[in-house]
Amino acid sequence: MKPMKFGIGQPIRRVEDQRFITGAGRYSADVMPAGYLTAFFLRSPHACARIVGIDAEAARKAPGVRLVLTASDVAHLGQVPCLAPMANPDGQPMKTPDYPVLARDRVRHVGDAVAMIVAESEAAARDAAEAIAVDYAPEAAVVGSRRALETDAPKVWPEFGTNVAYENGIGSAADVDPIFASAHRTCSVTIVNNRLVTNYMETRAAIGEYDSGSGRYTLTTCSQGVNGLQGALAGLMKIGPEKLRVVTPDVGGGFGTKSFVYREYPLLLEAAKRLGKPVRWVADRTEHFLADAQGRDNITKADMALDKDGRFLALRVDILADLGAYLSQFGPYIPWLGVTMATGPYDIPKVHARVKAVYTNTVPVDAYRGAGRPEAAYVLERLVDVCARESGIPREEIRARNFVKPSQMPYATPTGRTYDVGEFEGAMRRALEKADWSRMQARREAAKKRGKLLGVGMASYIECTAWGAGENGTVTLERDGTFSVVIGTQSNGQGHATAYAQIVAQHLDVDPARVKIIQGDTDIVKTGGGTGGSRSIPVGAVMVTRASEALAEQLRKLAAEALEAAAGDIEFSDGAARVIGTDRKVSFEDIAKLPQAKPDLLTGGGDFTPPDATYPNGTHVCELEIDPLTGETEIVRYTVCDDFGMTLNPLLLAGQVHGGIAQGVGQALMEQTVYAPDGQLLTASFMDYQAPRAQNLVAVDFETRNVPSTTNPLGLKGAGEAGSIGSTPAVVNAVIDALENACGITSIDMPATPARIFEAIAGASRPG
Repeated sequence: MKPMKFGIGQPIRRVEDQRFITGAGRYSADVMPAGYLTAFFLRSPHACARIVGIDAEAARKAPGVRLVLTASDVAHLGQVPCLAPMANPDGQPMKTPDYPVLARDRVRHVGDAVAMIVAESEAAARDAAEAIAVDYAPEAAVVGSRRALETDAPKVWPEFGTNVAYENGIGSAADVDPIFASAHRTCSVTIVNNRLVTNYMETRAAIGEYDSGSGRYTLTTCSQGVNGLQGALAGLMKIGPEKLRVVTPDVGGGFGTKSFVYREYPLLLEAAKRLGKPVRWVADRTEHFLADAQGRDNITKADMALDKDGRFLALRVDILADLGAYLSQFGPYIPWLGVTMATGPYDIPKVHARVKAVYTNTVPVDAYRGAGRPEAAYVLERLVDVCARESGIPREEIRARNFVKPSQMPYATPTGRTYDVGEFEGAMRRALEKADWSRMQARREAAKKRGKLLGVGMASYIECTAWGAGENGTVTLERDGTFSVVIGTQSNGQGHATAYAQIVAQHLDVDPARVKIIQGDTDIVKTGGGTGGSRSIPVGAVMVTRASEALAEQLRKLAAEALEAAAGDIEFSDGAARVIGTDRKVSFEDIAKLPQAKPDLLTGGGDFTPPDATYPNGTHVCELEIDPLTGETEIVRYTVCDDFGMTLNPLLLAGQVHGGIAQGVGQALMEQTVYAPDGQLLTASFMDYQAPRAQNLVAVDFETRNVPSTTNPLGLKGAGEAGSIGSTPAVVNAVIDALENACGITSIDMPATPARIFEAIAGASRPG
């Protein structure tokens, strides 16, 4: 692969940013079709209540109101889909409840959708909503997964007789109990993965349209892939996919939670059909807190058995996962996905991992950046630090002793994963070197003189990415000499327009600014797996590579004919095809205008389906200082060494890592979704829910130590989620390191807020 000015590996600035920073981006909320009407959703103020009756007549007669829909009006529509149900150990399916588009006889969480009002303005719709009389009979709610298991706990779904949705696992007690019984040492942690609200910059918005002539619907919405949304939504609406067009313009953040079918989408389409007008809805921030799938929310107990040399012999993991009131699209699968990565980068021969998932009267939980893998890494790295502390082995040394070695690759884990390559110790040693790990004691003493507690934490991780569905698409030379790429992924801010253009540039030596990426329209992009699981570049880049290669071969033949040369003598340079070693050339624009340049010769097709996952990995090191008088934490140094197989664009890659770290820091130190015992959401806005800001972060010292993947033709491994996976344990381990050295505190749960840290310090200083 020859180096190119704009090609693979070059730190090209994002070509799309000029449009975004000058206000020329076009998001779903910017779509305002002529004559559109506005929708508003009436949501339940109760976490659990029977709906005795709904009187919407006054609302229907209110000024400006065009339509009011309640559950009885949309009984013909299907259920909001769960596409990843789990089975119990006996093979019986999990208890799967109804998920109607509007609540029928009962509401099950605060924010549950009860009615939709469509009016000539948002103000009119909101006013009319207040005129809807809903007769609620409130009942006791259940909040918290532990409470859900208590015998006297209210049942979210009384007909099930239990709040347990499913139980499943890997391995058995017989696999590990004898090992634990004879182990030289056993270590244990019980930790909380706090519930999070996604809080992407752009709240969800959608516009429903219906063409009575063709009988086709069009949904415009911010998503992470139009093709999957089309299929799932068409099923809900009981129509063929060809009857539904899904369009996604620019997207301001997704993080997994814009992947799903939400209730608003079919209702907007239904209203558009009934009214013969486009119907538009834009969520406000509080609606995001009340209605969009949330993340994490696990309580986990984990135990490790060790021999006398500190080598890991067996791992036992028990996860209690809160799924919320309904099953979101992939919700049941997320904790299970984490279980498959329970052993992380370590050689642990035996595992018994169990998941018990429960229903509670809260917003549904689903994939959020990393989707189960950050939860697993957090548990394991907290546990490994405990193993180091209790065995008296340095934290880096116990990891080095237990890492899977390069000579063991490919390595089959006891949880069913196969790591193809990896040099885990090499990445760790480099991160520690860059972080000046060996001299932390001197910095600790200097901080103490300033009245601060210094802590340094580390975390080594591995994750699975870019598995499953493939991508197929095209690269086309347009008549004006520009190029277009049609692909079924969906940019949510990652920089796809730059990354894919660099691949085209690699093979055709064209300025990336002359490459247009076409995503987000099912009428143009016929297939696609969307964006999620860090798959877009590892899967999409291979597809674009193959399509670019196919197009390059065809263009060489066309140029050779025009220049009266052999195709093998044609090279691409500076936007033209030339005969090697001469000044004879023909521009791409002129090639496109050749009489023999038929459309099929100006388009190259490519496809790629990954044979297995890729396994990015690395080590994070966090150094922070705590003010013991206030509990305030300041990160003062952050170091990362990652293995992403191959770097397509260093600037884009660093941006992904930085963003993931910011979200991990948020979870570790400040973010938490809090429900009162009666199910009221206490953190329903940024007044009560703290998100990380620039002042909470620090410049990240980041580099790669890449080992090319063998399951990806380009050697690529996914990178979008990695920052959120390594960061939470590194930060919390650093907090505990600071508190242990000063006060003997060896455990604290996320988020390690100033109040929580202050209370821990105060408690440690109390007599007795």
